[in-house]
Amino acid sequence: MQIEHWHSDQDGPLTELALRHKLERRGYKVSRYVYSPGMFFPAHDHADDKIDAILSGCFRITMQGQEAVLEAGDVVVIPKHMMHTAEVVGDEPVVCFDAVRAS
Repeated sequence: MQIEHWHSDQDGPLTELALRHKLERRGYKVSRYVYSPGMFFPAHDHADDKIDAILSGCFRITMQGQEAVLEAGDVVVIPKHMMHTAEVVGDEPVVCFDAVRAS
């Protein structure tokens, strides 16, 4: 599982705008979502390569038998047609960007 972390020394302070710009510079179209505590996405895949980037809260991703809990500033790359699950962990909502390659 490919996970990237925000590095304040290289990327500056983590803000919504800074994270959005970082994804857009990589050629992604970005949508913002808020997921409530307890929200669970059962096994599914996507027709396009995508990125989930976390602004706040904790989001558990399970893919290819690996599990990771993502926190603010974390980015996970989800290849197209890769089955995965996702769920909000804890009592705080997850604010995240869903990013797909711009066409």
